[in-house]
Amino acid sequence: MSPIVVGGPELFLGAGDVYVALLRPKIDPADPGVRLAAEQAGVTPEEFAGSGDVWALMYEDGPGHGEFELPGARDVEADGFAEQLQAALASGEPFTVEAGDFLRLEAGPSGGDWVVTARVTPPEGEEEGAAAPRTLELGALPAARLLADLEDFRRAIA
Repeated sequence: MSPIVVGGPELFLGAGDVYVALLRPKIDPADPGVRLAAEQAGVTPEEFAGSGDVWALMYEDGPGHGEFELPGARDVEADGFAEQLQAALASGEPFTVEAGDFLRLEAGPSGGDWVVTARVTPPEGEEEGAAAPRTLELGALPAARLLADLEDFRRAIA
């Protein structure tokens, strides 16, 4: 059972078992687990699933992983982050780009790639162990692929 369906805008940075993903997941009201939870809550599955407008950040750094919701995050802020990241990549110079207080990317060019480090800071009040900031070395990511992914992400938000 997987009630969360990646189908909304998503931006995955990294490869293999080290990545950061900014996404707006959708909850599938047809999923049996969602239907059961809605019944127990006394609402329709569609009401339980909601509008699907909650942004989340997921990360994995090999031995550990985490995810958390971004309360109050809106499409315009996600698009603004993607736009800043596009501009920074286009500059060809080392850069730091931030998405609120929860994600900071530091990157530098290396041939046709960008060597990217992500600093993830979960919001206060997250489950035990998740609130500690994490640094993830995402490695060398192909510049052309990053730009294409950012364009796709921004189109999905629009």
